[in-house]
Amino acid sequence: MARYHPYIANSNEAIMRQMLAETGLTSVDELFTDIPESIRSKATLDLPPRLSEAEARSRIERILTKNTSTREITSFLGAGIWPHYVPAAVDALITRGEFLTSYTPYQPEVSQGMLQAMFEYQSLICELLDMDYANSSLYGWSTALGEAARMAVRINGRIEFVIPHYIHPERAATLRAFAEPAGIKIVEVSQDQRKGVVDLSDLKKKLSSRTAGVYIEYPSFLGWVDEGVDEISKIVHEAGSLLVVGVEPISMGVLRPPGDFGADIVIGEGQPLGNHMNFGGPLLGIFACRGESLLRQLPGRIIGKTLTQDGKQDAYCMALQTREQHIRREKATSNICTNEALLALAASIYLSLLGPQGLTELCTTILDRTQYAMKSLRQVPGVSAPSFDAFHFMEFGVNFDRTNKTVSEINEALLTSGIQGGLDLSKIFPELGQTALYCFTEIHSHEEIDMLIEKLTHIVGGP
Repeated sequence: MARYHPYIANSNEAIMRQMLAETGLTSVDELFTDIPESIRSKATLDLPPRLSEAEARSRIERILTKNTSTREITSFLGAGIWPHYVPAAVDALITRGEFLTSYTPYQPEVSQGMLQAMFEYQSLICELLDMDYANSSLYGWSTALGEAARMAVRINGRIEFVIPHYIHPERAATLRAFAEPAGIKIVEVSQDQRKGVVDLSDLKKKLSSRTAGVYIEYPSFLGWVDEGVDEISKIVHEAGSLLVVGVEPISMGVLRPPGDFGADIVIGEGQPLGNHMNFGGPLLGIFACRGESLLRQLPGRIIGKTLTQDGKQDAYCMALQTREQHIRREKATSNICTNEALLALAASIYLSLLGPQGLTELCTTILDRTQYAMKSLRQVPGVSAPSFDAFHFMEFGVNFDRTNKTVSEINEALLTSGIQGGLDLSKIFPELGQTALYCFTEIHSHEEIDMLIEKLTHIVGGP
């Protein structure tokens, strides 16, 4: 008797034949007739033998033990995914079956609970950023940037998109991957080497009738806050271009929302809003815009609130869906084929739990840790912090040039002591020398920062 896998129905010969009969086929190979024979592999796959559930679990756990998580060491690494505390209520609610199994409403009107959650997410993001519309949602900050560039080009028909020099290299690479097939030219604007702010004279030179949009980060990738955002906004709009602003959302608890200084499109990373780091993902791409003319070019889904036919109950619906091949096909604004609604739900719960006052208190705590770390790091021989003379939120550069140690050597030494150091910027931005980007959030106590200082002092003071 042939053996079959209990979780794969068509591995049973009888079931497979019944399925083929129902579809009018005689063999599984007929499903792949659109693939030329010349490129099909004829070799037998060298697959390992099947494992029982217990064997599979044991093997996976052995593999996972090779990783070291931030539960076991103290991490000061941010740079796009940040360590924050996730309240227990967030995980308890998003893992309820009603949400977990209906994370993306392909039959939207049936999923009223999920639609309401997505509507609440959009509303919270708009309130946080002072914008008119937000979608639900994108894969991460990087893909949101790529979509923003394409959206700017669609809106005004221009072909250039301006970005700052100091930007996450992976974010910039993703942008270029989005831009190249669309014929979009990426132009880089310089930034002041002392304060990090955008060089306004260079920005004016780079702007032209070809500029679709200008992208700035607030705070920047390296943690500082550009105080010239109002002037940047004025310059960009006078050139007839769109202003795209990238944000770290928690910082909105103390910083001005981008809508306040005229941002047309706001993007960012929603991972800090109640989502774990999860070894690098999945992530949540924030995307919001201002004005109905931009709304029609917004990639993603917009959930609307209305009333039932009798007018007695609230009802939610898919008000706009400008993406997805099954809706718009070649006219779609994006071909992303899922959404991050479960992560958006986590963000909604997180923001609802904190509220405006709680978010401000969280930011105050983060600023306390940031300032305490700066002050403490300056006491380490040969260390300079921060690398730029500006106000920083949560992250800042730490320079080790005068220690005669490389960032790589320092990070290796820290790791042996159970500490993960900052991101090595020496290869990304060589002009910064031996500089690392350190992150300090509410989870880092003064005692843990003191431990970092003690270890660094020992490392740079050694032979």
